[in-house]
Amino acid sequence: MPSLILGSHPLAAWSGRTLVIGVTGSDPATATASEELPKPTAKHLDQVLPLLEVSTKVGATTTLPAVPGLKADKVVLVGLGTDEGGSDVLRRAAGAAVRAAGKGSVALALPHADATELAAIAEGAVAGGYAFTEHKSAPATADDREITVFSSLDRKDAPKDVLATAETVARNVAWARDLVNTAPNLLFPQSFAEQVQQVAKASSGKLTVKVLDDKALVEGGFGGIVGVGQGSSRPPRIVTLSYTPRSKKVPHIALVGKGITFDSGGVCIKPSAGMLTMKSDMAGAAAVAATVVAAAELGLPVAVTGYLCLAENMPGDNAQRPGDVVTMRNGTTVEIIDTDAEGRMVLADGMALAAESGPDQILDVATLTGACVVALGPKIFGVMGNDDDLRTAITEASDRADEPSWPLPLPVDLRSGLDSFVADLAHKGDRWGGALTAGLFLQEFAKDAEGEPIPWAHLDIAGPSFNEGSPWGHVPKGGTGVAVGTMLEHIASLG
Repeated sequence: MPSLILGSHPLAAWSGRTLVIGVTGSDPATATASEELPKPTAKHLDQVLPLLEVSTKVGATTTLPAVPGLKADKVVLVGLGTDEGGSDVLRRAAGAAVRAAGKGSVALALPHADATELAAIAEGAVAGGYAFTEHKSAPATADDREITVFSSLDRKDAPKDVLATAETVARNVAWARDLVNTAPNLLFPQSFAEQVQQVAKASSGKLTVKVLDDKALVEGGFGGIVGVGQGSSRPPRIVTLSYTPRSKKVPHIALVGKGITFDSGGVCIKPSAGMLTMKSDMAGAAAVAATVVAAAELGLPVAVTGYLCLAENMPGDNAQRPGDVVTMRNGTTVEIIDTDAEGRMVLADGMALAAESGPDQILDVATLTGACVVALGPKIFGVMGNDDDLRTAITEASDRADEPSWPLPLPVDLRSGLDSFVADLAHKGDRWGGALTAGLFLQEFAKDAEGEPIPWAHLDIAGPSFNEGSPWGHVPKGGTGVAVGTMLEHIASLG
C-alpha cells in the first residue's frame, strides 16, 4: 500500500513522477496553486490552459509533460468544479488524479481550508490508486510508492496526524475491497474467518476474535444462518470481532454484517446473469470487519463489536426449501418464503446475538435488496431504523464520508405482510416495498431479552457496494468498500 507523506518544501523542489494541481473556474480554467508555483510554471499554465480547453469538471484530468519550473516529470491537472467546493470534491478529484497519474511517485497540491479537507485529499489519493491483482498469473508488484500531500496547515491542525489517520482508514477500506473482489472459490465462510483472524493478529489494535462453527451454530439455536448454509458443502460461520478501549465507561456499538460469500439463490435459483456479481454479497461483513479493525487501530473511545454472518447460499441436496420453518437465535419461528431472500435470515441471527451483549446501538450492513437499488440507484444506499435520531446520525455521517445515503421509512401498514399462518413471522412480504419489508423483518430482532427496542439502523448497500462500471473519482471498478467511512464517522461521533 502507498505511504502518505506531508509535503513541506516548495513545489518546485519536489522531484518525482507526477505533480497534481487543481483547476477551477470556467472559460478559461485557472490553476488553484498559482501562488505556490514558480513564475515560469504559472506563466506556462496561463498560456496552455485556454489553448487546451482544460475541463474543470470534478475529476476530469489533463496531463502535461515537462512543465517549466518543476522537477516533476509531468503534471496532472484535475478539475475541482467551478467553486473548489468541499471535501467530497477534493476526495473525488484526488482519486481521479492518482488513477490518471499511473505508476510512480505522486504529489498533490490541492487547496484545502482545514483538516477535514486535507483528510479527504489523502483518503481519496490512496483510494484512487487501488488495484486488485491477486488473481493475475503474473506476480504483481506491491504498490509501495510515496504519495506526498502538500499542506499549508499550521501545526495546531496536526497535518501529520491527519495523514496517519487517513492512511489507516484507506488501508482498511482497501482490505474490504479486497475481500469483495476475491473469487468465491477462494473466499468462503471458513477462509473468510481465517483471514479475519490473521488480520486481527497482525493489527496494532487491541482485537479479539471468536468463531462459531457449524456445530456451535446448531447447538446455539441459530436456525436462520444454519438454514441458509445447509445447501452448501462449505458450512456457515459467525465471527465475532471485538475492540474494547482501555476506559470501560464508553458507548458500546454492535455492527452486524451480511456475509453471503456466494449467493446462487438456493433452490429459488437466480438466472445466470444475476449470479455474476454474487461474490460481492458479503460486502456488508467486509465493511464491518474493516470498520472494527480501523476503530481499534485509531484507538477510538468507543467499544465496537462486529458480527460477521458468513454463509454460502447453494442449492445442494440438503438445501432449504420455501415453506420450511426455522427457529431463530432469539426463539422466533420463521416461515421461509423465498430462499433467495437469505440475507435477512443470517442478519437476524447476528442481531439477536448482538442484542445479548446489551449494546447501546446496533447497526446492520447488508447488500440486502434489489428493491433498494431500484429506488435509489447504484450510488446511494438506504438507511432505515427504529430510532429517528440514529437514522439521521447515520445519514449525516455518510455525508461527511462522501458515501451518499437516503433515509427510508418503515411503514407500519406493511408489517402485516410478514404475518405467517404457520410461524411467528414470514420472512418476506410481497413485491411492493421490498426494501422496506426487509427492514421491518429485521426490526423484530433489534430488541433486548424483555422485548424492548434497542436503537438500531439498517444500511442497505446493495447498490454502491460493487461498481460494475468504469472507475470514477476515488471509486474503483469492483468492490468499493462503501459504509466503512460512514460507520467510522458515526463511531467517532459517539466518542
